Amino acid sequence: MWISAAAALIGAVLAVSGAFEPAPRESTPQKAPRASDRGDTIGHAIERRERNAQVRGRGEVERVLPDDRQGSRHQRFIVRLESGDTVLVSHNIDLAPRVESLEVGDTVSFAGEYEWNERGGVLHWTHRDPRGTHAPGFIEHQGRTYR
Repeated sequence: MWISAAAALIGAVLAVSGAFEPAPRESTPQKAPRASDRGDTIGHAIERRERNAQVRGRGEVERVLPDDRQGSRHQRFIVRLESGDTVLVSHNIDLAPRVESLEVGDTVSFAGEYEWNERGGVLHWTHRDPRGTHAPGFIEHQGRTYR
């Protein structure tokens, strides 16, 4: 009994004096958050090369392109995602208002349908479906939502 009490006292003195440091606990290395963990489902869709995927995301406008005027008119621009990937946004301006004052460097948030391709993919259906059969999408820019 005396030995265990003495050992406890010596351990306490060493711990208080700083001469005794407990072995560091092994820590689990932190992984970078996955795209789906950040709510950036487009990153997950790009990683998996998905088609017809309902996605959400956010990025910076890298280029503003001329409108596509063949068939339904579409406002087009390229967005660079946080991951570094780029995606072409094709926003139907026959069904939704044009995103006003869109410039390179602006941040946009979006929801729509993603189609993977070798160049990074296309995001479309960034508007409501007048027939009500497709999930609605949107683009948010400078505090305004375009659907």
